[in-house]
Amino acid sequence: MSENNPCLTCGACCAYFRVSFFWGECTSAGGVVPDELVVQINPTRVAMIGTDAKPCRCIGLEGEIGKSVSCSLYAQRSSPCREFDAAWVNGQPNDDCNAARAAHGLPPLEANEPFWPAEDPEVA
Repeated sequence: MSENNPCLTCGACCAYFRVSFFWGECTSAGGVVPDELVVQINPTRVAMIGTDAKPCRCIGLEGEIGKSVSCSLYAQRSSPCREFDAAWVNGQPNDDCNAARAAHGLPPLEANEPFWPAEDPEVA
């Protein structure tokens, strides 16, 4: 992961959204998400522990939101986490990212600030 990745100093989405997904992503069904880190929310869906009620904070989130964070199960994260991009990744806005940031008192990410995930084109 790039050192310019704004997610490494944010973590707001991990403490704002319910992370729910099909139970087939769990290890007992052949997936990668550890069974002991989810709670069943209906017959076909589970949620990451800590995100199933407000206020929420995913069990995998380590560190201080807005300062320095990491995901303790990054390689085993669910599809909603894999598919969620920070605002302006590859030039695309993400209102959900900025809503989570606002809920934690963080400013919205600006377009191409920092330039991520690619390296600065002027350096290359």
